[in-house]
Amino acid sequence: MQGQSGAGWLALLLLPYRLLWTFRSDSTTHRNMRLRQAMEELGPIYIKFGQLLSTRRDFLDTQLADELQSLQDNVPPFVSPSIASIIEGSLGRSVDSIFKSLDSEPFACASVAQVYKATLLNNDEVVVKVIRPGIEKIVAADLKLLRWIARQIEERTDIGTRLHPVEIVNDYEKIIYDELDLLSEAANSSQLKRNFENSSVLYVPKIYWDFSSRQVLVMERIHGIPVADIAALNAQNTDLKKLAETGIDIFFTQVFDHNFFHADMHPGNIFVSRETPENPKYIAVDCAIIGSLSNNDQEYLAKNLLAIFKREYRKVAELHVACGWVPRQTKIHEFESAIRSVCEPIFEKPLKEISFAHLLIQLFRTASRFNMEVQPSLVLLQKTLLNVEGLGRQLYPDLDLWQTALPYLENWNRRRLNPFTLISRIQENIPNWIDQLPQFPQLLIDAATESKQLGEINESLRHQQEQTRSAMERQNRRSRITGMILLVGAAISLLPGINEAIQNLPAATLGPALLGLYLLCFRR
Repeated sequence: MQGQSGAGWLALLLLPYRLLWTFRSDSTTHRNMRLRQAMEELGPIYIKFGQLLSTRRDFLDTQLADELQSLQDNVPPFVSPSIASIIEGSLGRSVDSIFKSLDSEPFACASVAQVYKATLLNNDEVVVKVIRPGIEKIVAADLKLLRWIARQIEERTDIGTRLHPVEIVNDYEKIIYDELDLLSEAANSSQLKRNFENSSVLYVPKIYWDFSSRQVLVMERIHGIPVADIAALNAQNTDLKKLAETGIDIFFTQVFDHNFFHADMHPGNIFVSRETPENPKYIAVDCAIIGSLSNNDQEYLAKNLLAIFKREYRKVAELHVACGWVPRQTKIHEFESAIRSVCEPIFEKPLKEISFAHLLIQLFRTASRFNMEVQPSLVLLQKTLLNVEGLGRQLYPDLDLWQTALPYLENWNRRRLNPFTLISRIQENIPNWIDQLPQFPQLLIDAATESKQLGEINESLRHQQEQTRSAMERQNRRSRITGMILLVGAAISLLPGINEAIQNLPAATLGPALLGLYLLCFRR
């Protein structure tokens, strides 16, 4: 796949017009299908973009999201250059100095990479993943066009105002470039493996760092059962209920204990060990996309989930405001009412029939009406939860995610508030505080200086305010006295008796009286 063919470039040039026509079509079903077909025709980058787009169910129509989710990475393998030449060019070593055997044909092909079976000189069985040659240039060209298309959709269609396609393309750019760096995937895999070291529920294959680079990744070959192969799992008497519940437990452990979660957990990346089927163990591969949350987002998410479980809708609304997901000026009672209208009909169903992921999606959609900012980390979390819950229900249709998740969240909250946990956090920060002790005197001096300067500024402001207030008071007096003068003048002109009496006053008396009145009105 060295570049685009003439027909491919023609399709690229025509795509904006096809998409605009697609979104203006009357038939929703045909419109969604044509969009999916257009992306399939354009190849791997657009297929992967369509898959990412399908995760934005907080903005997308459900039918459109389902249509795009059906996109598959059914990409033909590249033939040239050979796998041997790619490895030698990237690692600077001959294939014979690394491998005892190396397949010439890939056994799996994806959008940006393909995978080969191999055996190292020490007889370790491995797989070799290589990036498609020339894919970087294709990605850069496709992203440029995708960004232009996104702008057209955002400016010219109704769906663009809700979907934010330009922002989605920007997020996609970060994801796709991370996937082009296999060292990043290797580092993610190693971290995930450490997080679940000696775990009985999840295994992550070993990375062979000496034989890996940005374009080549060598890792341990696994021999598990694809998680979607229910027949094979049943054949070895796998406890599917426990397998489904374990998947939920792994998800929450990654999100709330490790704050490092595999964000691409579709069935193609998940296997089940052939050992101990009565206590099934997952095997995770392809860690190119990893999610994490800020400490605040992690804490507020857990609190939100607990409040949703307990139907404390006002607390859910307050938490959204407190963590900055919606603007500070949001009216809590209106937001609370909107959340209640979403949740109550759902909670009327039996818990095992309620989709936790779809409930969160509905909440995000509701929050978007209150100008909720798009949180990329939460989008990844939402996508992962959709995959995990869907997979769990596929394994065990009666899975009650609520029964599995609620005890976990309650235990997490108790651990967070445990005095020993608080002491542990303080102990973790003590070295940082000690490092800052030598700077403490200077920090005090700086703080005192800033405080003095702030006091001087405040004093100046108070003085200016006092001057302004005095000036306003003088002006008010002038206005009142001027009004009295005008009133007196009007009375003099209207009442002949008074007018005549004043005219008969001696000048020695009238002059000082008028001068005093003038000074009273206009003195500074």
